[in-house]
Amino acid sequence: MAKSIFYHAGCPVCVSAEQDIINLIGESNVEVVHLGDDQTRITEAEKAGIKSVPALVTPNGNVLHINYGASLEDVKG
Repeated sequence: MAKSIFYHAGCPVCVSAEQDIINLIGESNVEVVHLGDDQTRITEAEKAGIKSVPALVTPNGNVLHINYGASLEDVKG
């Protein structure tokens, strides 16, 4: 099974959502990408359809924007 990808920027909203996602679907089923630490993956997130973080991309490509922490424009700086 392909993993979901959870993108976030490290803010308190994002960290809380990360823990909830891991608890819901299991750590082995999700790749966590901290865009503040790894800005090389911002383009990948944009191509996936991410507009704001925290967000989860499911294995079939659906984007689930969770709460609102920051726009990708804010993460880019």
